[in-house]
Amino acid sequence: MHLQALPPESAADSVEPVDCASLLEPIRSEFRLPALAAALVNQDRLISLGAVGLRRADTSARVTPTDKFHLGSLTKSMTATLAAVLVEQRRIRWDTTLAEVFPDQANQMHPGYRPVTLEQLLAHRGGVPAVVEGDGPGLQLRDLPGLPRQQRMYLLIQVTSRSPAIPPGSRFLYSNVGYAIAGAMLEQVMGAPWEDLMLTHLFKMHGIRSAGFGPPALAGALDQPWGHIRHGLNYEPVPPDPRADNPPALAPAGAVHCSLPDLARYAMFHLRGARGQESRLKPASFAKLHHPFGDEMYALGWLVVQREWAGGTALTHAGSNNTFHAVIWLAPERNLGVLVAANAGGTAAEQACDRAAWTLIQDWLQSQTQPGHSRHSGAWEPRRAMWSANP
Repeated sequence: MHLQALPPESAADSVEPVDCASLLEPIRSEFRLPALAAALVNQDRLISLGAVGLRRADTSARVTPTDKFHLGSLTKSMTATLAAVLVEQRRIRWDTTLAEVFPDQANQMHPGYRPVTLEQLLAHRGGVPAVVEGDGPGLQLRDLPGLPRQQRMYLLIQVTSRSPAIPPGSRFLYSNVGYAIAGAMLEQVMGAPWEDLMLTHLFKMHGIRSAGFGPPALAGALDQPWGHIRHGLNYEPVPPDPRADNPPALAPAGAVHCSLPDLARYAMFHLRGARGQESRLKPASFAKLHHPFGDEMYALGWLVVQREWAGGTALTHAGSNNTFHAVIWLAPERNLGVLVAANAGGTAAEQACDRAAWTLIQDWLQSQTQPGHSRHSGAWEPRRAMWSANP
């Protein structure tokens, strides 16, 4: 599904960012990617921005710095942020349960699911299985009937009627379906589709004009980058059809696309929040979003890690719909954010995005070097897990 949030963004930003294309092109070339784009923010400013390569590998159409890229699971922190907005509006609570939101379905739910809370689902602690594709009749996610909101309701009913994959609340289990169910909770209390809620309560509020859902390009057009899948040494373009994306039922887990400048606006919002400088959400809401849940490193849509280059805590996530890849790093102590995206899926795209993030971080750190301070150095390492980037 391709939805446009608002008219195209204004070209007027107060400070022109430095073009980082010269840092990106060697990485794009080494990993043979169709396109690679990145941005760096610091002190509430977009410091550098660049894009290299092609919108579609078998054409000469070049990407631009304001092109839109699919964000995959970077969507998760956005869904959690939407939840925080609605919690502050007292439309729902972090400890609101599935049984409370869906009283008409509660009797059909497995007893283990009835007390599962919104917060548990957003922290991957709801006991929801990681995979349901093909798991019994009616759960072929790409073939569910109706509009996305109806599909999520159907998915919720089917999943919660079965036994949880693990006892809810017992431990971490990464689940896209859990985020779909959390999205259904928000839809139910607001009486509107998750997509509309995201546009109204998150994107519009932050001036994120390029955001939409599903493949960035219009069907059959070269107005935006196409996704690609690797075959041997080459990348095959994937037409921007809904079936080339994550199923609509799972949109709250991974269906947003937007431009890198707009993703930078979102990153700066979370950096201000982590530093106690953002007024549009309360400090307690940011603490909830950014603090690890239980004994895991995962918060609500963010992996929380310690990195020397970050000056302490860093927030990160990676995402893919198998034809795009994206990664985000936030370092609140440095007031620094790095965002990278590629219009290809697979291991090479993952490694290239991580290499680009590390390169931009190193370049920024070197620019900050002062007399008496040693120049930062270190080796790049590939990611260890789907949602866990590792510069």
